[in-house]
Amino acid sequence: MALFRYQVRDSTGRLINGDIEAANQNAAAESLLRRGLTPIKIAEGKGKGEGLGSLDVSTLWEGRIKLDELVVFTRQMYSLTKAGIPIMRAINGLAETAHSKLLRRSLAGVSDALSSGRTLSTAMAEYPKVFSQLFVSIVHVGENTGQLEQAFLQLSQYLELEMDTRKRIKTAMRYPTFVILAIVIAMVILNIFVIPQFAEIFGRFNVELPLATRILIGTSNFFVNYWPLLLVLTIGSVFLVRWYVSTPKGRMLWDKTRLRLPVVGSVIERSLLARFSRSFAMMVGAGVPLNQALSLVASAVDNAFMAERIVEMRRGIERGESLLRNAIASELFTPLVLQMISVGEETGQVDELLTEAAEFYEREVDYDLKSLTARIEPILITVVAGMVLILALGIFTPMWDMMRAVRGG
Repeated sequence: MALFRYQVRDSTGRLINGDIEAANQNAAAESLLRRGLTPIKIAEGKGKGEGLGSLDVSTLWEGRIKLDELVVFTRQMYSLTKAGIPIMRAINGLAETAHSKLLRRSLAGVSDALSSGRTLSTAMAEYPKVFSQLFVSIVHVGENTGQLEQAFLQLSQYLELEMDTRKRIKTAMRYPTFVILAIVIAMVILNIFVIPQFAEIFGRFNVELPLATRILIGTSNFFVNYWPLLLVLTIGSVFLVRWYVSTPKGRMLWDKTRLRLPVVGSVIERSLLARFSRSFAMMVGAGVPLNQALSLVASAVDNAFMAERIVEMRRGIERGESLLRNAIASELFTPLVLQMISVGEETGQVDELLTEAAEFYEREVDYDLKSLTARIEPILITVVAGMVLILALGIFTPMWDMMRAVRGG
């Protein structure tokens, strides 16, 4: 397969440029025509992997697709497949109307793969930045069972709940993040602009300063004299921490620490348990084997520490052990999840009971997020009160001493 650069016009006459893989120029032209595009120019380009010259710089800045775009796509695919629209036609139509450039390019590639005789799930697997392993597996099961529209409905519901949870977490963390940022800015302003003025006044009177005042002035002098060094160290620390967290060992340590954080750790843990329960229930309900479902859920929970334990559960399943025994050995799950797994194994309704467990955890997370601000607020008030106390002891105490000395003189 060679890579061709093309210039085409769509049904509205709009000029479009892009890339397409095909055996030759005629095959590329036929593929474009099947998508309802009129070729103007098709030229052979460098194939993938032919040195640095084949690198498309524009793809470096695309990142991953946004969750809301994926929700819209799955909803549209559900409606189109339910209406009996052929898959090729549905993909081509959505490729033309997609807002995201990454999604548009990926759907165009999926369409080309479909025209070459590949299945939809196989074609989607070629674009991991858009379609996760869990997404592809659900589509694969839908293809094999003849229930592709139900697969897209399941995915849309799952992604909508995931998007809703993420939005609630961001909303709950907005207030404490703003307060902490305001405290940091206030500390910088005080140390660079305010405290040096008071230090100059105290120096004129040549009086002995209390310990708190000497500490404040020393900290301020360090800020004023070494702020470039502090800035470099701060930026360097941020990059160093991000690099360490990107390593397997660092990611494991960070993800384990997140679950132990005060106040928010329990919220994160319950959110991950809800994600595990719902995604696992969806995979089992779709007919995915337990060992394969656990592998896919391990990547879906987005926590390296929990993912490693889930992979250990999969290995236990492959050794012939029960799901309940492996869940207990993992030490990840609360008694509620374990009870649901136990009853589900006995009744053959693991998916239904885990869905109920997911709904329970989602309600708990929702309640915790609503009360999170109220729980964090006393901590923030204590921090602000501590700052005010230090400033009062360090600045106003020597001023009062000087005023008494002046009056006594």
